Amino acid sequence: MLFLIAFVGAAIIALVLWKAMNSGGAEFRQQQRRRPVAGPSRPLVSGPDDDPDFLRQLDEKVRKRDDPPRG
Repeated sequence: MLFLIAFVGAAIIALVLWKAMNSGGAEFRQQQRRRPVAGPSRPLVSGPDDDPDFLRQLDEKVRKRDDPPRG
C-alpha cells in the first residue's frame, strides 16, 4: 500500500514539474509570435547592378560623356 501511495505521489510531482517546464516555453513562444517582425525599410541590395543610386550615377556619367562639347 505504501508503494502505491509513493508511486501516485511521484507521478503527481512529475506531472506538476512537466507542466511547469512546458508552460514557460509556451509563454516564450507566445511572446515571440506577438513581437512584430521589423522588415527592412529598403530592399537589400545584392550588387551594384541592383542599386538604383548606382544606376542613376552611372547613367549621369554616360550622359556627360556622350554630350558633345558646345562651342
